[in-house]
Amino acid sequence: MSILSELNAVLTAVGTPIETVVFSGVPPDEYLVITPMNDTFEGYADNHPQQEIQEARLSLFVKGSYTTRKKQIVKALLLNDFTITDRRYIGHEDDTGFHHYAIDVLKEYDLEEV
Repeated sequence: MSILSELNAVLTAVGTPIETVVFSGVPPDEYLVITPMNDTFEGYADNHPQQEIQEARLSLFVKGSYTTRKKQIVKALLLNDFTITDRRYIGHEDDTGFHHYAIDVLKEYDLEEV
């Protein structure tokens, strides 16, 4: 299992188009980009890691108000056992007209799951 596959599965139900790292083609008025950020080992026993922590950033781009979609995404993440480590408004992109809101998440996996 990986954080990318789980995020895609969970967030597809929200109804916003999703891509990884960059949105290809002409973007719609609302979309998500998932960017992998970090993979670390944790929980060592006998000098071997027992868990992997995977982290990613969700970048929500919306023309207009982003608050309703942000709340839907946060609710879906929390219901599916993701840890939200940061949420922040990045800013308005004047050249594109998009508001950019970022949500950083992590999930722990036993090494057998990876």
